[in-house]
Amino acid sequence: MNRKGISFAASLKPQARPAENTGAMPYVYRNSDGRIIGLSDATPTGKAEELDLSHPEVLEFLQNAKNELSSTDSDTIRVIEDLVDVLIRKKLILLTDLPVPARQKLSERQRIRNELNVLDNLMVGEEDIL
Repeated sequence: MNRKGISFAASLKPQARPAENTGAMPYVYRNSDGRIIGLSDATPTGKAEELDLSHPEVLEFLQNAKNELSSTDSDTIRVIEDLVDVLIRKKLILLTDLPVPARQKLSERQRIRNELNVLDNLMVGEEDIL
């Protein structure tokens, strides 16, 4: 489980069901407040219920999980950029070892970051005015 109590089984793929069923029926785990905190496609080991993937509560849970994952994307990208920089500085990899599109993206992000740093240096806070 992650910091917000969201957990998933290894795979939650829609499986073939009888024609009357519209999709997979994951097992739903709830907290003491009745909110969904986990989904699984495996037979539950604890208290769980089955809900259709199109159920509003399941959709809300999945959207919240997607939003949480997306909210960490920019931080993760920065970590990867910093890792690549360290590996290059230590000569563990060469920039030319990376595919051309990756080099272009890293170079573009570095250029943008440098430009933003210059702008930050030009900005003066209110306390610096006097």
